Amino acid sequence: MREITCQTITDAVEKLCIDAATLLPPELGILLECASECEVSPAGCAALNDIVDNFKYAAEKRLPICQDTGMAVIFAQVGQEVHVTGGAFEDAVNEGVRRGYVNGHLRKSVVSDPLRRVNTEDNTPAVIHTRLVPGDRIVLTAAPKGFGSENMSAMRMFLPSSKQEQIEDFIVSCVEKAGSNPCPPVVVGVGLGGTVDQCALLAKQALTRPCDRRNEDPFYAEMETRVLEKINKLGIGPQGFGGRNTAIAVNIETFPTHIAGLPCVVNMGCHVTRHAKVTL
Repeated sequence: MREITCQTITDAVEKLCIDAATLLPPELGILLECASECEVSPAGCAALNDIVDNFKYAAEKRLPICQDTGMAVIFAQVGQEVHVTGGAFEDAVNEGVRRGYVNGHLRKSVVSDPLRRVNTEDNTPAVIHTRLVPGDRIVLTAAPKGFGSENMSAMRMFLPSSKQEQIEDFIVSCVEKAGSNPCPPVVVGVGLGGTVDQCALLAKQALTRPCDRRNEDPFYAEMETRVLEKINKLGIGPQGFGGRNTAIAVNIETFPTHIAGLPCVVNMGCHVTRHAKVTL
């Protein structure tokens, strides 16, 4: 049994929140630079150039890439051979989020109640997804989620007899309906299968997969490529100014489901689809 202290977890989460807010994932930065070089729309090209300049400046000065530093979403894979000492695991995570947003001077966007909307002033509580896994390590991923893109999420319960093309058309229609709202070029996270709640989690997890890595199943890898091509034919373009770069990637994650259903959830990520990861 390996011991990991709550203080270690808090320190790690604090750093993850600041890193995720200020440093774009390297592969996403490369893809955005490539998009700026091939964009045919003058306005879209100008927008992409500004996007590239912005994330480079943010990294250099350690400033937030976007003013919406999001609601903190923390994925935790906790090894079964780990003993967390010095307090409660979730308290340690939330303390790390609090310190990260306060000490990192990140915008605090969380309200304590969905209807009575009083700001918590420290961006807590985080949304924490914890999964027990084999081993004696804890893997933490911070994925702050801005709500310009989160508000464009959509869910549909397809019939099990639905055709693959119908599902692809639904994903494309979500991006088309969203237009400029999620700050394109977007990363499209898609969950297929499970139950409604599991499907939504899959879509969120899909946004933490590197944008240059396709699904390990060739069937879904081909589907991701095909849907991306369809989306980029919409002509929405960077920031909605028109062009060929409406999306950077489509990431699909799947889970077994019931014989009577076929849930599909689309979770949109903006061009600042942020995440940072550490193993303790």
